[in-house]
Parts: sequence; C-alpha cells; structure tokens
Amino acid sequence: MNCQVMNTSSPSPSSSSSSRNPIHNSPLLLRRTVCYSLSHKTDRCSGVQIGGCHKTLHLPRNCCVARWSDAKRPLRYPPQASLVASESKGVSSIPIVGEEKIGVLLLNLGGPETLDDVQPFLFNLFADPDIIRLPRLFRFLQKPLAQFISVLRAPKSKEGYASIGGGSPLRKITDAQAEELRKSLWAKNVPAKVYVGMRYWHPFTEEAIEQIKKDGITKLVVLPLYPQFSISTSGSSLRLLESIFREDEYLVNMEHTVIPSWYQREGYIKSMADLTEKELQTFDNPEKVVIFFSAHGVPLAYVEEAGDPYKAEMEECVDLIMEELEKRKITNPYTLAYQSRVGPVEWLKPYTDETIIDLGRKGVKSLLAVPISFVSEHIETLEEIDVEYKELALKSGIEKWGRVPALGCEQTFISDLADAVIESLPYVGAMAVSNLEARQSLVPLGSVEELLATYDSQRRELPPPVTFWEWGWTKSAETWNGRAAMLAVLVLLVLEVTTGEGFLHQWGVLPLFR
Repeated sequence: MNCQVMNTSSPSPSSSSSSRNPIHNSPLLLRRTVCYSLSHKTDRCSGVQIGGCHKTLHLPRNCCVARWSDAKRPLRYPPQASLVASESKGVSSIPIVGEEKIGVLLLNLGGPETLDDVQPFLFNLFADPDIIRLPRLFRFLQKPLAQFISVLRAPKSKEGYASIGGGSPLRKITDAQAEELRKSLWAKNVPAKVYVGMRYWHPFTEEAIEQIKKDGITKLVVLPLYPQFSISTSGSSLRLLESIFREDEYLVNMEHTVIPSWYQREGYIKSMADLTEKELQTFDNPEKVVIFFSAHGVPLAYVEEAGDPYKAEMEECVDLIMEELEKRKITNPYTLAYQSRVGPVEWLKPYTDETIIDLGRKGVKSLLAVPISFVSEHIETLEEIDVEYKELALKSGIEKWGRVPALGCEQTFISDLADAVIESLPYVGAMAVSNLEARQSLVPLGSVEELLATYDSQRRELPPPVTFWEWGWTKSAETWNGRAAMLAVLVLLVLEVTTGEGFLHQWGVLPLFR
C-alpha cells in the first residue's frame, strides 16, 4: 500500500459569491492545499495516476490535494468550477466466465424491528470494540459494560423507536435495495445473487455468509452501504468478515474484493443532487435556503490517531454534490455538521445541534437538512433529524425547515451501484497483486485484509480527550472525575458479575447476564 490520496477539491469561490450570503459580513472560506500519505505527512504526487486500496484517481503531475479549512464559520459557497470524480462506464456487456457463481454482500448497521429488540440490539452495538474501545486492562469488561449501558439507554431508545412506528425500517429498506440491485445486475447481463448482512441485528453477517456458502458462491463483491468509509462502520463490518473468513476453509478459498466507499461516483452524486434540487423547490424562496448537510459523527481520535478517512471523504462528498448543483445554477450557501455524538470524548465538529442554533442566531430563516451519510431511513433520520433537530431549528429562529429523503431505491443510485459491482468483477481474487497502482477501475478496490491493514491496523488504544491533570473547574478535572466514576462503575460490575449478590442483581437490572 503506498498512498491514500483524497480527490482534488475545486477552485476557491470567488468574491462574487458573497452576494448570495445571508450572513454577508462573514469572510468567505479559504482553501488549504495539502497532500496526504497514509502517515498524514505533506507530500507531492509525481505520477499521473495515484492508486491504493482505497481508491484510484487520475490526477495531473505535481498534483496536490485540496481541502477546505475554516474553524470560525461553517457556511460555505459552491465552487465556481467542477471536477467530476468518477464516471459510470458502459460495462453491461461484461460476460460471466464459465461456471462462476457471483454474489454481492451488502453490509449495513441493522436496527431493532420491534420494541422488544431495542435492548439486545443496543447490547450488540456497545459490545463492538470498534464502537467502545476500552483500555487493554479493562477489555474483559466489554460485554458487562455493554449490558450495563444497553439497559440504561433502552427506555429512552424505545421512546424514539415508538415515535417512528415501533421499530426501525432499515431491514425492509435494505432488503428492497438488495432486490433492486439484483434486478439491475441481471438487466446488465450479470446474474448475481445479492445478500444482506447486518452488523448488530438480523439478518446478521454470519447468517448471510452461511447462505453464501449454501449457494456455492465462488466470487464475492463486498459492498458496505456506507457512502464514506469509517473505522466504526465499514471497518467494523470488515473486521467481522475477516474473522469469519479466517475460520472457514471454504471462505479462505473464495475469491472476493471490497468496494469500501463510493461517495465519489457520478450516480450517487447526481442522485443526491436530484433529491436536493427537488426539495429546494418546496420552499417559497429556494435561492435563500441554506443547505445543511448533517453526517453521522465519529470520535475525533478516530480521525487524528487511527487514520480514519471519514472526515476527508465527507468533506469531499459535500463539495462534489455542490459542484453538481452549481452546474444546475443552484448556488445556495451550505454547511456540514456532525450528529449523534455520545459520551464525554470529543467528536468531529461542528456539531449539528450547535450549528443549528448558531445559524438561527445569525439570521438564517430557511434550512434544508440533507442526511449525507445515510442511504436508508432509520432512527437518526426519522426521529433525530425530523423531530429533534427540526424542533431545535424552530426554537432557534429558523422559520422554514425541510429535509431531503434518504436515497432508498432511487433508480439512478441503484443502477450506479450495479455498475460499481460490475467494474470490480475483473479484480475479484486479485488480492495478491502488489502493484495496486496498475488497476484501472473507477471503483476503489481491495481485499478485506488489505483495507484493514491500511486503516487502524494496530487497533491502538485511542487517547483520552485530556492527557494531564489540571486543578480547578476545568475540562481536565471533569474528565478525570468522569474516569474515576467509570472506574468505580467497572469495579461495581466486576463485583456484580463475580458474586451475583449486588444491588443490580437484586433490582433485576442484570438478569440476562451470565
């Protein structure tokens, strides 16, 4: 693996964009141009083509990677020139060779289908070491802690799921996406079978793998339904796959490849732009609406310490969508923020709730929310965005609120996913190829093992938000107080588990733990 490189951003906005700024006294964004290697050191790219397991890009010589940077103000303005990150090719004539049986495995988070499923679903979520990383000394408490947290959070979570109909629609939507993808592949002369594997609820990834084995699949394309790669989403699912593959002789010999992210594909970008353009037209004055991209957050340490590319990919994704809208003469101001943070550690900023309040304070009256990291409706779109954030926006002075729906089974999106699968087929089983730069496909390719070796390969213990003690009413003091409290909770859980006579057992809080 030589180098992980982000697509180039577009040129900086010109000063003429300020006329479209409802907060026109704020300075425009500036760009900071840097090049990234896997070690995050500044570097120059000398070749015409830059490749890696993450993505393959075609860039000019002496290229640089441009990224937006502005810590003071979140609003941005569409670029004045466009850069198409990928184009779908006419690949429907690719033949299926011999007796090969092709499968596509869609990976997703999963969600509780009934209120009774909520607590065990949360347990599965928090028992994942890629979601909560305990210090090495306390890793044996991963499951007891997951049980404790899931029991505490279940009542509140049940309220949320009850408000959207009593369960998550994620499985139903993902099954529909799988069926539409299968139809699209067959229409393109690729008779593949499509499987769904959820990380934390049925159908579990293990269940999908068992069916893949029963069907005798010989070539497998792994396609996480997360547009942008993150250690905590795609990475967690791939770690699970890696452990399953290593323990099964059939799977060890089955050829596979992975499409770890696809946010830069033309079909996805155009589909997102189509839905955004359509929703803008529901406002009385579409040109005055601020487009508000809200992405699921991840802990900051994942990006800064473990090499998670999620933030860079998310920023690039937003820029590409705005480039597409610019082609359609849509030049609305826009911003990106991160939602769904939990716990005391610092997450990616700006936070969605704080940004909404800030926009209201600055006089924004119309806001269109775009759930940029989700392709299916679920609790975080239907309850967190549609209910909580909408209510917060109205309280903050924003008078008109809209929300772009998740992609679901939008035809352009599904067809482009099918093209991505087809483009990857010539490279299934090519994991032994060392010269990844020689690959010509427009989709990022690699095996499960390659991808996990690229990002967070050592699974290092992530650093705490504050590493030293400070006296007084400070963030450091609060952090250390929190650590002391957590240590006390862990000790309590050990006593509960080892003796079975503590007050948690007496109250029936841990009746399921063995």
